[in-house]
Amino acid sequence: MYYLGLDIGSSSIKAALVEVSSGKSIGVVQEPETEMSMQALKNGWAEQKPEAWWIHVCQAIQQLKKKYAVSRKQILGIGISYQMHGLVLLDEAGNSLRKSIIWCDSRAVDIGNKTLAQLGKQQCSDHLLNAPGNFTISKLKWVMENEPELYTRAYKFMLPGDYIAYRFTQVMNTTISGLSEAVLWDFKQAGIAQFLLDHHGIRPSLVPDIVDTFGIQSTVSKLGEAESGIAEGTPICYRAGDQPNNALSLNVFRPGEVAATGGTSGVVYAVTDNLSVVESSRVNNFAHVNYAKGAEPRIGKLLCINGAGIQYRWLMNNLAVRSYEEMNHLAADIPVGSDGVCLIPFGNGSERMLDNRDIGSRLVNINLNNHNKAHICRAALEGIAFSFVYGMEILQSDGIDISVLRVGNDNLFRSEIFANTIATLISHEIEVYNTTGAIGAARAVGLRDGDYAKFGSYIMDNDHVMTFMPFKDKEPYARAYKNWKQELEIINKQQVQ
Repeated sequence: MYYLGLDIGSSSIKAALVEVSSGKSIGVVQEPETEMSMQALKNGWAEQKPEAWWIHVCQAIQQLKKKYAVSRKQILGIGISYQMHGLVLLDEAGNSLRKSIIWCDSRAVDIGNKTLAQLGKQQCSDHLLNAPGNFTISKLKWVMENEPELYTRAYKFMLPGDYIAYRFTQVMNTTISGLSEAVLWDFKQAGIAQFLLDHHGIRPSLVPDIVDTFGIQSTVSKLGEAESGIAEGTPICYRAGDQPNNALSLNVFRPGEVAATGGTSGVVYAVTDNLSVVESSRVNNFAHVNYAKGAEPRIGKLLCINGAGIQYRWLMNNLAVRSYEEMNHLAADIPVGSDGVCLIPFGNGSERMLDNRDIGSRLVNINLNNHNKAHICRAALEGIAFSFVYGMEILQSDGIDISVLRVGNDNLFRSEIFANTIATLISHEIEVYNTTGAIGAARAVGLRDGDYAKFGSYIMDNDHVMTFMPFKDKEPYARAYKNWKQELEIINKQQVQ
């Protein structure tokens, strides 16, 4: 018997099967093989059709069942991970009223900034643990102001994972974790942020019913079975945004435990039990998957680094190299500090951790007689690693003391230079695990019994790849990082002026 896990990304849908008895991953498939399309009618906009996600979910399920000879009745539960902060609007019949305004759409930035100025930083920090920003509630306000006819017809708003659960079950609901990522959960009152709805003039009836993150949230309907190939009555047992889910996938639940990812962008996600926030403008704070009303808080502090793997990919595409492996090999021949060459990797838009400045990507201190592409490859890996360390220092200033750092076996953390640089500078080992968000979501189905120890054993026993240990000689890394920070400070001062 199996659990099904789905990861609803903006690039693709991934579906995974895990064995119920052992928690072992049976297999993962991706739909489509190429990236899903994204519409941008104006600069800074990003939209996708929710119906397209569902089509690819159904195709992924069919592919998974066929590839591993699994019948619909052998799947005992479904877990869903999804791209965070998106807005889906449904009418009373369950039809989507417009394309989803997804996570990377920035049209509502000004609304969020205006809301922060009107409500005040103190109220937002105390109650929301965040600045309202460009999150789901601000996007809903944008629709209210700019598409009033659609807003009038809206029955419920949803996050992307809520929509997929709805397509399986024809039941509209959400979770506390989901509402917190929409920035609509009042942590001080432990309820929906009514003051924010009132401020925006948004109808409270638009908020779906709330269900627990773990447990039977709803069951597959007859229509859901016909479309998806999953048996009627199969329960949806788990739902969470991709970054909280990534932390779950790495067995990160307790204060001081940290999960990091190093893909196109980078994320450092740390769990705390503290509701006080210092860096609400640079760090996002959400209800972690194991947050519960009336219990000791479990908050996920999320720090995003836009300029991460995209910087290394850009270099591969524009240097005379054939692969990341070749770049890593070139970089290994260059000493720590890249002989003074520094790369500032922030070329993927505004960086929240830099107070929303867009400083671009900078390559400095090149000597045309002494430096070559190997130095640039080393400087890029170090520069991206330094940006992670810089972000972790911000998290430390916000009360995080790292006890465990776990990462997935993705592109950047496959590089020994990258991982060793971070491990040495933070003086902490980095545990690497071969897992995915879809596998984590599948395993989370079993957490409705609350057995976190058993869940953790699935990951520790099945997925551990290696551990990077910090080097004893930290001095050359510290010196290189100091030089990098000095270059960053120069750029920041120029931006302020």
